[in-house]
Amino acid sequence: MAADSPSAGEVEAGQAVYTPLVLKTYDLLVLGFSNRFVWRCPTPTMLDRYSRLVGERHLDVGVGTGWFLDNARWPTARPQITLLDLNTNSLATAAKRIRRYEPLAVKANVLEPVDLGEARFDSIGLNFLLHCLPGGIETKASTVARNLRPYLATDGVLFGSAILGASADHNALGRRLLGIYNRKGIFSNRDDDEAGLRRGLASELVDVEIETRGAVALFAAYP
Repeated sequence: MAADSPSAGEVEAGQAVYTPLVLKTYDLLVLGFSNRFVWRCPTPTMLDRYSRLVGERHLDVGVGTGWFLDNARWPTARPQITLLDLNTNSLATAAKRIRRYEPLAVKANVLEPVDLGEARFDSIGLNFLLHCLPGGIETKASTVARNLRPYLATDGVLFGSAILGASADHNALGRRLLGIYNRKGIFSNRDDDEAGLRRGLASELVDVEIETRGAVALFAAYP
């Protein structure tokens, strides 16, 4: 591990919060309340964008509860879905939720090289992942893009969303939660900004598009 690489403890802290109990309340508290009133990027906005970008062969990284996978408008009745996460609770919850699609679940740390064999994906989703990963936004965005780039189809898209740090347009509740979550290690995004995100993605992918809604960066990057 390089000297400036996140420690195992830092990586663990960002995903350890997703216990079975937390996952049972996640949709209501995060997708229902926080997205609209704290981060000010309503979940329906994120879902519409997710549905426009998702492809027939899809890799979802940082799967949460699988809500977006469950509610997306897929371009085919039988999408081929692979789930990738370091947290086994999230993997099990999401896999069960979309079991009708028979997803493949892979436990892996996306900050390290991942082995997905010969798989190629039309879309790779990173919803609400980057702000949970330790390190600066440019470095972690670049690392994640580099580790996933080999599995992105030539006409594919890597897309997602990330809560930005203190420089973003946070309201009072957002600033308070940002501080609490960073102190606990749940978030590692205090200094994350749109410019750093763009540089990190652009270091590995060609065309990068970012739209900020509230305190959330919605991004798409193409090879």
